[in-house]
Amino acid sequence: MLQLKNINKRFGSKTVAQDINLNVEAGEILAVLGRSGCGKSTLLKTIVGLVYPDSGEVWLNGDNITDMPSEKRNISLMFQDYALLPHLTALDNVGFGLKMRRLPKAEIEEQSMQALRDIGLEHEAQRKPESLSGGEQQRLALARALITRPSLLLLDEAFSSLDTHLRHNLYRLTDESIRRQNIPAVLVTHSPEEAAALADHIALMHEGRILQYGTPAELFRRPANAQAARLLGLPNTNDARHIPTHAIRPDPQGTPCRILSLTPLPDSLRLTFAHPEYGELTTLLPAGQLPAGDTVPIHIDKRQIVWFEPSR
Repeated sequence: MLQLKNINKRFGSKTVAQDINLNVEAGEILAVLGRSGCGKSTLLKTIVGLVYPDSGEVWLNGDNITDMPSEKRNISLMFQDYALLPHLTALDNVGFGLKMRRLPKAEIEEQSMQALRDIGLEHEAQRKPESLSGGEQQRLALARALITRPSLLLLDEAFSSLDTHLRHNLYRLTDESIRRQNIPAVLVTHSPEEAAALADHIALMHEGRILQYGTPAELFRRPANAQAARLLGLPNTNDARHIPTHAIRPDPQGTPCRILSLTPLPDSLRLTFAHPEYGELTTLLPAGQLPAGDTVPIHIDKRQIVWFEPSR
């Protein structure tokens, strides 16, 4: 279990962490979601020991590791650029951490080959990273991160350079690996889709603070404020309210609304329209449900509108 207790950190006049309190259970993935510069990467560096907090504590599996050197924390990191060693084969890349721990050569090779089998790369053991595809390199980086049986896995924008198909395959493999080893994991990302796909819980971070914490379903259903809704990429949001797309439906008895655009999607249509009371809104229509003419009658379930407290 990872525990962050009242973490605070400033660089000059800039606050990058303010009273951060987070728990991540074994076998659970926490996504820290926020834009560049919000403090999420500093939080990751604080966990791994590359940055020390001004105040607060980092606990891992019941031990206070706040002042422990980074190399003694038994934490593995996965980076966006993979950080593979170009001169080593896939087999030697995976086994590099075991080599640093001075395990017998035969044991290193046995464990490394099993790790390659687990990710489907056993036939690529003698290839160098440059001859592997991006998805293969990312799988290799995952195997290398987990072979040392770390107490915690940190993922720093680890999937952002992959295309959609490869990302979803890696999501599944990463999730299965973390559950199998029963370790906590922290994913730093700016992608709401990635956080929703992988995480058990999401912490929304803005200007060094946690705006909101909860399961993906809780956050997407009821964002705490406009900033949280925008970080989640939710449409139909302004400073006062958020209107979920499921609260919007065409209805012959609804309010006539001018159609602004219709965008075909693989299994639906994205409809953008001008509502006389709520302004420009977007919703999804079933494929084939094409409105006739320049207007569409819309009903909005006002009970599902999320109203935000006025900013102070």
